[in-house]
Amino acid sequence: MKTDQSPAANESPRVRKLTRKPALLAAAALIATGALGITLGNGVPFAAAETAQPAQTIETPFGRAPLTFADLVAKVSPAVVSINVKGETKVADNDMQIPGMPDLPEDNPLYDFFKQFKKGMPQGPSKPTPSLAQGSGFFISEDGYVVTNNHVVEDAEDITVTMEDGEKFSAKLVGTDPRTDVALLKITDKTKTSFPFVNFSTKDPRVGDWVLAVGNPFGLGGTVTAGIISAHNRDIGSGPYDYLQIDAAVNRGNSGGPSFDLDGNVIGVNTAIFSPSGGNVGIAFAVPAALVKQVVTELQSHGSVDRGWLGVVIQNVNDDIADSIGLKEPKGAMITKVTEDGPAAKEDIKAGDVIVGVNGDEVEDSRDLARKIAELEPDSQVKLSIVRYGDERVVDMKLGAFPSAKKLAALQEDKPEDAGEQMKDLGLSLAPAVKFPGAGEEGVVITEVDPSSDAADKGLKPGDIILQVAGVTVSEPGDVAAGIKKAMAASKTDKDTVKVLMQVKTGDQTRFVALSLKKA
Repeated sequence: MKTDQSPAANESPRVRKLTRKPALLAAAALIATGALGITLGNGVPFAAAETAQPAQTIETPFGRAPLTFADLVAKVSPAVVSINVKGETKVADNDMQIPGMPDLPEDNPLYDFFKQFKKGMPQGPSKPTPSLAQGSGFFISEDGYVVTNNHVVEDAEDITVTMEDGEKFSAKLVGTDPRTDVALLKITDKTKTSFPFVNFSTKDPRVGDWVLAVGNPFGLGGTVTAGIISAHNRDIGSGPYDYLQIDAAVNRGNSGGPSFDLDGNVIGVNTAIFSPSGGNVGIAFAVPAALVKQVVTELQSHGSVDRGWLGVVIQNVNDDIADSIGLKEPKGAMITKVTEDGPAAKEDIKAGDVIVGVNGDEVEDSRDLARKIAELEPDSQVKLSIVRYGDERVVDMKLGAFPSAKKLAALQEDKPEDAGEQMKDLGLSLAPAVKFPGAGEEGVVITEVDPSSDAADKGLKPGDIILQVAGVTVSEPGDVAAGIKKAMAASKTDKDTVKVLMQVKTGDQTRFVALSLKKA
């Protein structure tokens, strides 16, 4: 199960990891729940659970509610551990870490800005330096399997698990899944200890249900906060995966810790907080239990998670784009780039195509496409329904295997490609890209934008490069005019305006924009 990456969008006050350096989750498909491949048992086998007194509750119009969480805490907290990691901090040439600023993935709209900003700042040490990281985790089996976050243990050379009572055990990394930020550890010390463990919930949590967030940060002992589930299906810019939003106070060091329901079952793994100021504001995100169970199963079996891969970069279809290509409604996922040497590059699939179906199932948007592809195995056959400028067709192809993050970044990196002629109707002044050093040999560069034009409203700015107009590849302003003429001739609308679809490159990213033009 693998998926395509699409550029992160609309990233506002930063979502950041709870441990190690602040970061945006560079982190995925709502995966069908599978049978867990390790023995989870039927409860928490330790004395605290057996001797706990009946929970104190009060009757409400909606059923009984707890007067205290003490019994629940006594039941589950022994299974929650502190994760201590020793490793090496690697200093990359393009490291975007700036004191007080978030780490930004290259597909973030602010990446180029902060990259330029960082150039004027004093640079840190260039040699690798020792690092320590802390987080939380929890046992899911009595023989010592521990779930935590990938970002807690990535690049770990030595991992220590500390119990609630202070006892320490060495652990090894069984496998990680950066796309969901889940990691699986296994205690390596020879011991006769039967570890206290907890189960994943099999129920669908409801908005408004109580939730108890438990962590063991920095090995100082357990911490507990209570709240409710605030929302489902939150998109935090970490690929196609949906997260639970909870309002329990989750702080640094609690990454990888569990959130429990009132039955003492894990409903999610705490992963990130929404933090405009750097502190907790009562908005936290957790990977849902059903997704974690499936990932853990594959990590135990294979050490990694296999996902199908199309080899394309995609974006959502808005109303203007739908009008420009003859779609009745803004659905599907538009391809903005076909990755070189990827599976799609071997087929008749081009930038500007809109994928509207996978194996007969309708595609709602880009994240829905990513989830559908993620559910399929590498090397499996897939049938894609594609609309290309109004014409629908079907492409049968074989999926590839989703590459590692480093390989994917290398594959998706754009090569250096992509006083001017005025296009008054567009509100743009254009010039061939070849006239601008570093702009490449393809496309036309926007030299001026009329601030009152539709182009300005759609976010076009000087320096952007137009690569295609209505499917016509452009290399000079005259090609833009030819593309507009083609769009006008193909228009079947009775409206006074026509939507003209353009492929635009900004920095290393490409996207499609539909501009409105009046009919002649």
